[in-house]
Amino acid sequence: MTNILNSETRQQAIDTIASTTLDVLVIGGGVTGAGIALDAATRGLKVAIVESDDWASGTSSWSSKLLHGGLRYLEMLDFALVHEAILERNLLLKTIAPHLAVPVPFIYPLHQPVIERAYVGAGITLYDGLAWLGGVPAVPGHRHLSSRGVHELFPGLDADKLTGGIRYFDARVDDARLVATLVRTAGHFGARAISRAQVTDLTTDEFDRVRGAEVLDRESGQTFTVRAKNVINATGVWTEQTESLSGATGGLKVLASKGVHIVVARDRIPGHAGIISQTEKSVLFVIPWKDRWIIGTTDTPYEGDYRDPIATEADVAYLIDHVNELLAAPIIRDDVIGAYAGLRPLLQPGTKAGTASTKVSREHTVASPAPGLTVIAGGKLTTYRVMAEDAVDFALGASKARKKPSRTKHTPLLGAVGLDTIVAKRREIARIYGWEAWRVTRLINRYGTLLYDLLDLIGSEPDLGAELAGAPGYLRAEIVYAVTNEGALHLDDVLERRTRISFEYPERGAAAVDEVADLVAAQLGWTPKQRAAEVASYLARRANTGTVAADDEPARGADEGQTPTPSAEA
Repeated sequence: MTNILNSETRQQAIDTIASTTLDVLVIGGGVTGAGIALDAATRGLKVAIVESDDWASGTSSWSSKLLHGGLRYLEMLDFALVHEAILERNLLLKTIAPHLAVPVPFIYPLHQPVIERAYVGAGITLYDGLAWLGGVPAVPGHRHLSSRGVHELFPGLDADKLTGGIRYFDARVDDARLVATLVRTAGHFGARAISRAQVTDLTTDEFDRVRGAEVLDRESGQTFTVRAKNVINATGVWTEQTESLSGATGGLKVLASKGVHIVVARDRIPGHAGIISQTEKSVLFVIPWKDRWIIGTTDTPYEGDYRDPIATEADVAYLIDHVNELLAAPIIRDDVIGAYAGLRPLLQPGTKAGTASTKVSREHTVASPAPGLTVIAGGKLTTYRVMAEDAVDFALGASKARKKPSRTKHTPLLGAVGLDTIVAKRREIARIYGWEAWRVTRLINRYGTLLYDLLDLIGSEPDLGAELAGAPGYLRAEIVYAVTNEGALHLDDVLERRTRISFEYPERGAAAVDEVADLVAAQLGWTPKQRAAEVASYLARRANTGTVAADDEPARGADEGQTPTPSAEA
């Protein structure tokens, strides 16, 4: 049992699972798969999780970074769905990940007097009321604002277009860090975790029951066999490809929908809250993120390479045009520091026929296309824990699930226990290390009490306490820690997911690449040739962040082209 992820513990995990039979093998290292691994491990089951790339390298690192109940679902009268998501949001804020989840005030701008305020106000009142059904909410209640009140909270909005607004609260989270922390917490409870391990085949017995998998170690090129009583497929947009390895017909069918976000400097849009607004096609978010704003999102049918969704100039223009409808001083293309694209896994309506059995919710579906194989798809970041519980319950069966019930509702993630104590020491930490208070707060919001590990690193190597020259929001120690404790094996793992340098700084953080590469190379023992190859590969990728592709497809809102299901969330 270890909460450390690195190249050594990765190899130990391969050696261990190759010589045992697991209770559960989880395929897919996004938020759903990571949640499943934790859920199963905390039930006392023997668990391993494999991911073909890096943890959270797909959908789960390119979301809107929101934990929310889904205010728009109230218009669909889906109160149970909203209530479930709000309860999960509150659990993350209060118990599971209070260091990673941060309450954020949002303004819903009002453009028409009386009727719009009454309609929206009733919806948000209900939204807050549903939070009270689970106990004391983790965030304050809503408040009506006059046009002057809106201006005081968000001076960047065009007051001439507004009659006022309503302030309410949801939450924000670094999605990739949430996933990495889930995987590490699962490891703490005994799960074996192997990234860059691709399932090439699902093995079956003479009764066609799935009994495990053949796995390619993409780092060494070697193949190993995993034996498991239950295999759970949580591969998102790759669901059908993974299902097909079992040889079974039927199963879940998943559509990919692309969501794009742009990143703008915080001082370019004056404001002290987020914004949520209905457009003629979808929902527009303006989300405070450190010294920046994240603005999203688009919703475009996607049929390209799932590993390389691109933010196009049309996508960026769509978001700029729509946010400018709200702003007093419009932003321009040059204000965009970075952009990223992610794919939502949307269940195709009416495609569950042929599965042996299913459990369906409005947000996600669990099915078994073959004995021994459980598949889960749909859902969203906020409700990952419920999805994980459903998947493990389904795989075990009702009788075994009752004997080994889920424990994750009351299981804090690593870094959460003792959070109040380290928060109380913020000034002392800032004084000792010569940091400004904002930096300590930011570090606590990334690591919680695991910050003590980082401070130990700096204690042994004081120069690691310095900020990166090309990305001053991060410390050199964070790069080393990403490799030694958080499982980063490649340069993009560090720049795109353990940190968010790739979209927080211009040109995908090019100014920081050499310094980061030097730190990573020293930890992983790269040769000069390997280091150069890692740098060249990172800088050459157009992928998810920073560099925007030429227009190769139109950007569309939610009601153009493919109509997303209610589970859509960037």
